[in-house]
Amino acid sequence: MKNMDKIQLGQNGPLVSKLGLGCMRMSSIWGGPTPDEHESIATIQQALDSGINFLNTGDFYGAGHNEILVGKAIKGRRDDAFISVKFGAIFHNGQWLGLDLRPMAIKNFINYSLTRLGIETIDLYQPCRMDNSVPVEDIIGTVADLIKEGKVRYIGVSEITADQLREANTVHPISALEIGYSLADRQIESELLPTAKELGISVVAFANTAEGLLTGEMKAPLAANDYHSHFSRFQGDNLIKNLEKVEVLKQLAGDKGYTPTQVAIAWVNGQGDHIMPLVSMSRRTRLPENMAAMNISFNAEEMKLLNDTFAVGAILGGTYLQR
Repeated sequence: MKNMDKIQLGQNGPLVSKLGLGCMRMSSIWGGPTPDEHESIATIQQALDSGINFLNTGDFYGAGHNEILVGKAIKGRRDDAFISVKFGAIFHNGQWLGLDLRPMAIKNFINYSLTRLGIETIDLYQPCRMDNSVPVEDIIGTVADLIKEGKVRYIGVSEITADQLREANTVHPISALEIGYSLADRQIESELLPTAKELGISVVAFANTAEGLLTGEMKAPLAANDYHSHFSRFQGDNLIKNLEKVEVLKQLAGDKGYTPTQVAIAWVNGQGDHIMPLVSMSRRTRLPENMAAMNISFNAEEMKLLNDTFAVGAILGGTYLQR
């Protein structure tokens, strides 16, 4: 890899780039338009050229469109990419219906994913979340069987509790926990993060800008058709008070010569050598900025300012992260 720090996934897992590329926004989400496919493919390929090899997708992103897109981007250079795939979410006409984590369904999902991606083995395979509809041992046990079949290399989990993480890890070693984590969403610091560290499980942290709140670009009130308006964090007085906190972030970022987004990513990156910021982007122009964020450091005073300003509970209202 070129000029990119690495992180080991799990205690005995592979070395991958410390910065991960989230591919979700390269497909239609929340009913929005599909970004330019040629630009998305070029973004993935330039990321690979730059040393970012961790590519994150899901079989339900754009009803399979995202996996097909990733497959096109990595064609002819499979060895350059580490592919992480989430499964289990069921959508119809863009509406969330729930989860299907039955062993029979998982064995079905994997074959469709392999076909769409055009590969023989998925590097990291993980349920997108768990709802107790199927025992954890059955879910993880099924993926472990897929490892024996050569269809999966490592097992991950996503958006689960500390107890579920422990249980999953007793069935088969878990290499990575994918979870939302940002200055604005720090609830996992009390139990989940310490549990992952204790068990030697790496953390793939998405939503580093808290659905755009920490970009410094939001203004109140939001447009009526803005999808953020569905979440209490972005409504009424909550948004006004939350944006007051973001002003502190903007000031610190400006003083350091960076954007608020870069500082938000850098804060996540600075929380541990076992934590990977997973950043979604669909344009090549975003790559240099996000890669530069990985080189930002904070002195003790700056870190205290951020941690105090964005202490647990400081940001009002919730997002889908608490769904």
